[in-house]
Amino acid sequence: MAQVEVVLGVDIGGTTTVLGYVDRGGHILVDTSTPTHAHQPAAVFFERLHVSAEALVRRTGEEYQLLGIGISAPHANYFKGTIESPPNLSWEFVDVGEEMKKYYCNVPVALTNGANAAALGEMLFGAAEGMRDFIVVALGACLGGGIVANGELVYGANSFAGEIGHTIVDPNGRECGCGRKGCLETYVSASGFCRTVQELICKRSEPSQLRRIDYEHLTFRKIFEAAQQGDRLALEAFDMSGQILGMKLADSVAHTGPEAIILVGGIAEAGDLIFKPMKRSLEVHLLGVFKDKVRLLPSGMVRGKTGVLGASAVIWNTLEKRANQKDSMATTAGRHNL
Repeated sequence: MAQVEVVLGVDIGGTTTVLGYVDRGGHILVDTSTPTHAHQPAAVFFERLHVSAEALVRRTGEEYQLLGIGISAPHANYFKGTIESPPNLSWEFVDVGEEMKKYYCNVPVALTNGANAAALGEMLFGAAEGMRDFIVVALGACLGGGIVANGELVYGANSFAGEIGHTIVDPNGRECGCGRKGCLETYVSASGFCRTVQELICKRSEPSQLRRIDYEHLTFRKIFEAAQQGDRLALEAFDMSGQILGMKLADSVAHTGPEAIILVGGIAEAGDLIFKPMKRSLEVHLLGVFKDKVRLLPSGMVRGKTGVLGASAVIWNTLEKRANQKDSMATTAGRHNL
């Protein structure tokens, strides 16, 4: 029996890393999670990652042909194969290719950040199948962006394009971890929601169950649950956040002219609470030629599996591009020999 062709998808987070083997059709054959232990040296992490990946294969009892490894990680550089000063990790600089060669000598490795990986995941396995121009916005602890134009993920000159979360809402606004003020991420992210609620509590007088929660214990989940119960202050936080997000994404639409904007991540799972105010604001701020032409969509990937699927899509996409390049070179060589 022929071995099943798979790739290993690895999504590295500050607290937890998820990994799984994924076939060409986007089916996760087996997956698991492991603590990242962000304080440990990178070499220790990649050794533990290899142990977890090998244990995962043995658990299935099946035979797979590993074609490549895709990794999503904060501040990952696709061109260099490195991770550079990632937030929430103690690593300053990691040559991921060299670390992986210790365990996988002849297996290609490709990596990028989580939002870019999500964009490739949506293109191969999700809501963007068949699309050539779209934007993915990853809404969670941070706000990331992945831009696809003419069927290609936009990496930019240095592999860090798409940082929509660090476009400026207000140059005199909230302080951001990047060192600047007023970044979109400080308004629309899990912590951004908490900051908005805290400001509303100080400015408004209406009753709210959120007033009973001190700031250190306030979470997006609690704000979401309060909004579901009709809490006016929580609903106002969603409305304000959606308005800001829609306004800033109208700028992104003007840059790339996408067919759709796809929201992924925990905040996106709030559904209409974030989608409706964002859609209203987007249409208000769009340039006329784009009005009513940009779809706003939820993720089409399997819920709870976007990390593994996105990471696997990074290497599947890379392998496809390499195969196309070889075919093109072979065709050109054949023509020259005629």
